[in-house]
Amino acid sequence: MKLYTFKQVILTAVLSAAVSAALVAVIYKTVLPAAARLQQGDGSKGTETSAAQEPDSAGPSLEDSIASEIDIDDVSGAEFVLETNSPVLQVSGDSKDYTQDEFQNISVYEKCNEAVVNITTQVMGYNWFYEPVVTSSGSGSGSIIDKRGYVVTNVHVIENASTITISLADGTSYEGRVVGQDKECDIAVLKFDPPESVELKTISFGDSRNLKVGQKVIAIGNPFALERTMTVGIISGLGRPIQESDNVIIRDMIQTDAAINPGNSGGPLLDSQGRMIGINTIIYSNSGSSSGVGFAIPAATARRVVNDLMKYGKVNRGVMQLSLIQNTARIASYAGYGVSTGMIVSRVARGSAAEKAGIRGGSKAVQYGRWNTTTIYLGGDVITKINNISVAKLADYYSALEDKKPGDTVTVTVWRDGKYVELKVVLEAYSDSSTSASSSKSI
Repeated sequence: MKLYTFKQVILTAVLSAAVSAALVAVIYKTVLPAAARLQQGDGSKGTETSAAQEPDSAGPSLEDSIASEIDIDDVSGAEFVLETNSPVLQVSGDSKDYTQDEFQNISVYEKCNEAVVNITTQVMGYNWFYEPVVTSSGSGSGSIIDKRGYVVTNVHVIENASTITISLADGTSYEGRVVGQDKECDIAVLKFDPPESVELKTISFGDSRNLKVGQKVIAIGNPFALERTMTVGIISGLGRPIQESDNVIIRDMIQTDAAINPGNSGGPLLDSQGRMIGINTIIYSNSGSSSGVGFAIPAATARRVVNDLMKYGKVNRGVMQLSLIQNTARIASYAGYGVSTGMIVSRVARGSAAEKAGIRGGSKAVQYGRWNTTTIYLGGDVITKINNISVAKLADYYSALEDKKPGDTVTVTVWRDGKYVELKVVLEAYSDSSTSASSSKSI
């Protein structure tokens, strides 16, 4: 075994490091420039020419190599042009940056959003010292339908409100007042007074009679006070009868999966042309937020109701001058009726069209109710159907007459003496002796 001194080991290590450094320098100066020229192909000729003209140049710099690979138009501007294989989708419209569907959505929003208002309400009450205080507040949406400041919304948005504030897209707010409201359709018309210099944007009614399931719809409203929020969906059902309250069933409702949340009530449901085909009203949800099932009052109903509200302050609806009682199994057993649903005719106004048509009231007086008892009369007809609409409760009765006007004739089916009888009844204008009804109570 050969032994080395400490000085020999150190000297050997230094020499080895020097040799390695020399080899690295040779490789950097000869091999790498050759590889770069090989990658550049035909462009290498230009590089060689530059090298020949400038003998002191050591070859292309690192920045030059990167620029050739990324294709920089202007190195100083740092603007990169990426090479991709994803072609831009060409669509019609004013901008190539959007698909046709996106462009349509944008157009509808830009056309209609300024005509959607935010409605806030306050309900006033009195404290223990009989001082006026705000007991509750709420918010909803509405649509400007007339340049003079008329707004359509839902009754439940402004119900019992002491003050109504209407806020526009530009941030201005105005005090609103109720022109008219119709609880049977949950539609209200409000009015505010804009300055003469302000030209309001409006939304026009569309035609809801020829809608199709699957048709695209757009909702704009103020959910959770997020003003002028837009959601998109389709019509997922038509002709839905929806019971909004104990005595109100709204027929022919539009069902949509467009997200509708608290605060959307009263806002417009639009078609792809920006026409209002419905008024957003109700959602079905266990959580209180959108579950993909919302309902809107169709424009055909809204147009008719709004016309009457603006003209008369109420809906000029045809009625029968009757006093009605909700039939139940207990009442039917007590009175000997053969049916346990429908509306019992307690009294018929003397000389009314209903009396002339042959509708019979009761003759057996009974005390009705446990508290605040009233006298009702049993033994008369039980209304079970009006035209083709079954009448099981008061809400059905009102729903069947909702779109009828004074002078219209309806076919009323009643249960009388163990059989069904059909009668033709001419409807009359509303008066103090028109239909009244009592809810079901034990007797």
